[in-house]
Amino acid sequence: MGHSREYNLKYVWSISLVAAMGGLLFGYDWVVIGGAKPFYEEYFGLTTSFQIGWAMSAALVGCLLGSVISGILSDSYGRKRLLLLSAVLFTVSAIGTGLANSFDVFVWFRLLGGIGIGLASNLSPIYIAEVAPAPVRGRFVAVNQLTIVIGVLTAQFVNWLIAESVPATATASQILHSWNGQFGWRWMFAAETVPAVLFFLLMLVVPESPRWLVKNGRDKKASRVLEKVGGKTYANQGLEEIRASLVDEIAKVNFRELLEPKMVRILSLGIFLAVFQQWCGINTIFYYAEEIFTAAGYGVSDILLNLVITGTVMLFFTFVAIKTVDRWGRKILMLVGSAGLAMVYIFVGLSYKLNIQGVPVLSLVVTAIAIYSFTLAPITWVLISEIFPNRIRGAAVSIAVFSLWTGSLTLTYTFPFLNESLGTANTYWLYAAICALGFVVIRKQLPETKGKSLEQIERELVG
Repeated sequence: MGHSREYNLKYVWSISLVAAMGGLLFGYDWVVIGGAKPFYEEYFGLTTSFQIGWAMSAALVGCLLGSVISGILSDSYGRKRLLLLSAVLFTVSAIGTGLANSFDVFVWFRLLGGIGIGLASNLSPIYIAEVAPAPVRGRFVAVNQLTIVIGVLTAQFVNWLIAESVPATATASQILHSWNGQFGWRWMFAAETVPAVLFFLLMLVVPESPRWLVKNGRDKKASRVLEKVGGKTYANQGLEEIRASLVDEIAKVNFRELLEPKMVRILSLGIFLAVFQQWCGINTIFYYAEEIFTAAGYGVSDILLNLVITGTVMLFFTFVAIKTVDRWGRKILMLVGSAGLAMVYIFVGLSYKLNIQGVPVLSLVVTAIAIYSFTLAPITWVLISEIFPNRIRGAAVSIAVFSLWTGSLTLTYTFPFLNESLGTANTYWLYAAICALGFVVIRKQLPETKGKSLEQIERELVG
């Protein structure tokens, strides 16, 4: 359908960046709680592992609900409407969490924000993939991963900017009665209102996905969108290809096909990759960064600055992933990630066992984040979108994403219990063992998909 120079890339960039704001809000909402944690815990008097785990996990329960809602409603109501809904949920969650005066209210609004994350994490990349021309689709879909990281960094920076200095020797009572303990943590959540409202307003003016428009009999509107992207010839060719592809839409898939023997292996691999991306343990560093840095000898104010540093590292190494994924291949990056994290966790466990504090632990944390950011974080999403056959890709991806959020929920919820019962050193050695298992499975089961068409991958995997 021509070369990229024939496309109106400014238009594609504009609508893709608006949709990718869902990824930015996803990243912000995902991480902001880490900086607020030492303050809202004191404010609400959270003392048990159950309370601490539930505060951190409520948004992830919402993610599961949002993923289900997306799967049920996106084909009926379109990508645009549900992205608008996610913007509303992000806004309501930001305001409600910031105003919460009880732990139950706090949890309910975190749950709403999680539903917004579940919607955005599914629909932002889908929308971008459906509006971007095939020859340049990869770079545009990758922008969504990049905005997630920017959202993470923004949350870390906002937390650091808002929080007033708290002495490293501050007691729980002093933290509770400080400005941070009473008001600062509220502004950390409420600050999300600004990008959430902007996301809603901008989504009002972007078009619906042309693929969804054709599916719902609105060919003329779809043609106008495609014509803006690449001209009349591109629009005509695009309409023909979209109509042909609708034969394999998820609405016409028999879900029992997923249980056929030839499909069980590949679906199991997809679920394993999705859960492994979470159970490699890296999210505990984000969610429980306060404990990690406190144990490393840092005060509360130092912790927030260190989180900004780690976010910057994550941003840089996401660019590394974008540059290397099509050069080195998916499999080698996944192997590097699993082996690298296993080694880092061994040393993290040793540092806790030997009571080593300060810069060595911070260096290990930054190294783990760097490894994850150019391997398991982005490459898992690439593989999930590639390894499933065309006719059941939508159904299979929805199962994999649901599994991913289930893995994230169980990881976040169980970390306090593991940390309490096994000790920090043994907990990180457990994650090292999981990463070693992931290395073995990836080496034996994962095919290399670099440079292959989706049809070629399908033939190699399922015949």
